[in-house]
Amino acid sequence: MKSRTTLAAALVLTTCGSVFAQKTPGYNEKIPVEIMTPDKVETSIGTLKFDDGIPDAETTQKLYDNLDTLRAVETFLNFIPATSIEGLRLGQIARGATECNQVLLFQDLLDSNPLFLTGNTDTVYCLGLLDLKKDGPTVVEVPPGCGPGTCDDAFFRFVIDMGIPGPDRGAGGKYLIVPPGYEGDVPKDKKEGGDYYVAHSRSYVNWVPLRGFLVDGKTDAAVKMFKEGVKIYPLSKSDNPPAMEFIDCSRADFNTVHANNFEFYNELNHVIQREPVDFIDPELRGIAASIGIVKGKEFAPDDRMKKILTDAVAIANGTARAIAFRNRDPRSKIYEGSQWTTGFIGDDYRWLDGNGLSGRDLDARTYFFYLATVNTPAMALKMVGKGSQYALAFVDKEGEPFDGSKNYKLHIPANAPAKNFWSVVVYDPQTRSELQTSRPFPSKNNKRDPLVENADGSVDLYFGPKAPEGKENNWIATEPSKGWFTVLRLYGPLEPWFDKTWRPGEVELVK
Repeated sequence: MKSRTTLAAALVLTTCGSVFAQKTPGYNEKIPVEIMTPDKVETSIGTLKFDDGIPDAETTQKLYDNLDTLRAVETFLNFIPATSIEGLRLGQIARGATECNQVLLFQDLLDSNPLFLTGNTDTVYCLGLLDLKKDGPTVVEVPPGCGPGTCDDAFFRFVIDMGIPGPDRGAGGKYLIVPPGYEGDVPKDKKEGGDYYVAHSRSYVNWVPLRGFLVDGKTDAAVKMFKEGVKIYPLSKSDNPPAMEFIDCSRADFNTVHANNFEFYNELNHVIQREPVDFIDPELRGIAASIGIVKGKEFAPDDRMKKILTDAVAIANGTARAIAFRNRDPRSKIYEGSQWTTGFIGDDYRWLDGNGLSGRDLDARTYFFYLATVNTPAMALKMVGKGSQYALAFVDKEGEPFDGSKNYKLHIPANAPAKNFWSVVVYDPQTRSELQTSRPFPSKNNKRDPLVENADGSVDLYFGPKAPEGKENNWIATEPSKGWFTVLRLYGPLEPWFDKTWRPGEVELVK
């Protein structure tokens, strides 16, 4: 009996000792290690020090500086679409387009003097800018024969297509863009027996780029079409619309690209102050507000915040350039083992991954808007014979960045699947605009240029500081002191593009 009592007591003591040994110092119980914060933690931003989980003064400042930097970086990456539209707005105003009836027209095509994110040299641009806050519902009359046209809002969201990919299907028509929160009477939509294709915008500022095709390699027909058929006016003045003013911008020197330094935040602040508060969702508003950009309040960062914002925008711009020029998403490649990259990663103009289960693809959105403008389903969806498709190359076949002092070759197989035309344009990685060289148009177009074809109907294009002997017609000049990248465009893409039975060659270094 005694031995049993002794054994039981020993077991109790052993068990209790084990329990007491497991207690976390200062607690009644064992606390999971993973929820505790050590007194000293080494991180990528330096040593963090805590007193029983509370950061000391130096660590607190370090963490807030880091948080403000992170939020400022996120503001840049998320709001590129908004400042891109703002850059376009400022550029159009600089050319004298301050009213909706004043549009920019590139009568001799878009050459490399103006700065436009990957603008093309191959269609006649007619660019309108709407201010729905000032003008109210605004009418855009599109003439028959108009190529791809679009209306995008102040966050570069798609509002409605016009022209060939739009509901008028190239037959022409009247579009009515209605401002956010409008409470007045709106005319019936076409599908209800009305006169207008009605679209509602979430913002006051809207950009309307229209494009006209070349005829026999010339701009005359498109320019005539726009000058005689495009009309933009407030609905309130539909009985007596103001006369249109077409401002020729070919060979003009002006900028439409958003800033990549501290000025970016000033551009964004102007957008936030101008637009209705709910033109972006609360999450986005919160990101901007976290660095001091709030509707109805002055954006006045102190010296500490200015320093952080200046540092953050440099990090953010570098991040955007990594996403743009060295994208890590495996979906970015159009073909396996190829350097050709899609313009719309995920094939969705809203950047919703597949069925939307992954939410907004933020990097894919940054990728597109850091490089390009115009957001429309016609550029992302499969629309055989309509709209346009794009392939971008930032490196050569071996994965090396393009060197403007070297020579390269691109093979375009016969029967390129483009109902309207195909083209190749070269761009400057700094401005993401057309590369400025000794020639105004850094491009080739199979309908505009007298390209020399191979016996099988294919075409070889050459890039370099000097034309290879006998290849002048197929040569695109590069600048020896600069890099470059290129975009292949197909207008009216056909089935062989989508099923990938036709594919371009790789851009190869000529050794």
